[in-house]
Amino acid sequence: MSELIRVPDIGSGEGEVIELFVKVGDTVEADQSILTLESDKASMEIPAPKAGVVKSLKVKLGDRLKEGDELLELEIEGAADAAPAAAAPAAAAAPAPAEKPAEAPAAAAAEPAAATVQDIHVPDIGSSGKAKIIELLVKVGDTVEADQSLITLESDKASMEIPSPAAGVVESIAVKLEDEVGTGDFILKLKVQGAAPAAAPAPAAAPAAKAEAAPAAAAPAPAAKAEATPAPAAAAAPAPSGAKVHAGPAVRQLAREFGVELNAVSATGPHGRVLKEDVQVYVKAMMQKAKEAPAAGGATGGSGIPPIRTVDFSRFGEIEEVPMTRLMQIGAAGLHASWLNIPHVTQFDQADITDLEAFRVAQKAVAEKAGVKLTVLPLLLKACAHLLKELPDFNASLAPSGKAIIRKKYVHIGFAVDTPDGLLVPVIKNVDQKSLLQLAAEAAALAAKARDKKLTPDDMQGACFTISSLGHIGGTGFTPIVNAPEVAILGVSKATIQPVWDGKAFQPKLMLPLSLSYDHRVINGAAAARFTQRLSQLLNDIRTILL
Repeated sequence: MSELIRVPDIGSGEGEVIELFVKVGDTVEADQSILTLESDKASMEIPAPKAGVVKSLKVKLGDRLKEGDELLELEIEGAADAAPAAAAPAAAAAPAPAEKPAEAPAAAAAEPAAATVQDIHVPDIGSSGKAKIIELLVKVGDTVEADQSLITLESDKASMEIPSPAAGVVESIAVKLEDEVGTGDFILKLKVQGAAPAAAPAPAAAPAAKAEAAPAAAAPAPAAKAEATPAPAAAAAPAPSGAKVHAGPAVRQLAREFGVELNAVSATGPHGRVLKEDVQVYVKAMMQKAKEAPAAGGATGGSGIPPIRTVDFSRFGEIEEVPMTRLMQIGAAGLHASWLNIPHVTQFDQADITDLEAFRVAQKAVAEKAGVKLTVLPLLLKACAHLLKELPDFNASLAPSGKAIIRKKYVHIGFAVDTPDGLLVPVIKNVDQKSLLQLAAEAAALAAKARDKKLTPDDMQGACFTISSLGHIGGTGFTPIVNAPEVAILGVSKATIQPVWDGKAFQPKLMLPLSLSYDHRVINGAAAARFTQRLSQLLNDIRTILL
């Protein structure tokens, strides 16, 4: 039996096929990688859910795919006999229409005995938790088509519409708005019109009457659709200022990255829902407007940023144009948006880590026995986690309204990893609840996943604060860009031995340069200075964390 393999939940809008690991005729095992997708957050390998033989490929390199798109057709061994068995009832029923060929189609279409009631459940939504019902798109008595959306769910990763697996009439609905449901939960009962049994030699009048009644009963359904059709058009205008915008978390995240107010975006989704494409169209239009403004008036007039003039570099010598990877493009756009929207200030300081380094070296054997390498990063993570709880404005985000600060009660910290495909920032969750050895092991595992293109969307989400360390390369300081919607990022440079006056003489001390960039809308200079000073104290004597 052949089975279509589709894109599973990839935690983002879409991804580009950058590698194909199989071809037609290949035998694959369950969980064997079949291709690599590169989304706007990470590269990931998509595994085969079952073992079988590749019958046909539905994609090629460079294709852009989203959840549910067809990947390939897989011939599953041991299921070939199912089709003939299923065909047997149809063969048995074939002689029946021969008795009354003119009336058999009408009788089959209207025979109520052929209807069955199906229980419709939540399919695999690609999330281990629950998702909230934010829209009920049908009601009892509605006639639905196959693949017509029944409800809209909103999880912690995305919003998704759950389609009907078959055509039929809604008999009952078991859920309501705001209910939280998971994979396999019961949604509704659907009366499905199945294949009719063999026609009995009954009077022609009864089937004819039923056949006429069916279209009459179904007539209101097209009318209802006709009434609903203008809704997207009506939602095409931007929402009034202060109105509640209908958009999923992924769309809101994208809007935050670009600094876009969703109230200003024209919604084209069902029921006035703002889609990712709507945000992208809006940003493109704004960028085009900013590009055209200087050309039209010679100055921006405060409405946009003057573009950098285009230069034909080939006039000066030989050149080579190297395309940026998808991750590099998205990263560049995000950094640009952060720089434009956040008033950055950077606080520089140094920490005496002489004793900290001695402690780290002394614990190397203990760490190696536990199978991990103890670097400075886990110590920085531990110290920063302690400070984020002590100074909660650094563990916060500015509310979209700009009128409140959202303080987070969890401590998730991202750390930058340099990979051949660009900079990636995996996130360690609940740093404050983990030991140094646990942090060392998790940081090493996430860094390896980043370099091997194995990071999942969940590995890169939820950070409250970021650490970017260039200590292994060198330098005396830099100004890292805040990773919005976070409000601060810590840059760490190479530690060096420096003479430090102790009141009597100069002593050689191992000094670690610190660069704290912060969002001046949320954090003032005094708070930033207190943060780096306190961090220096903690790193000078890590035991003070226990107090």
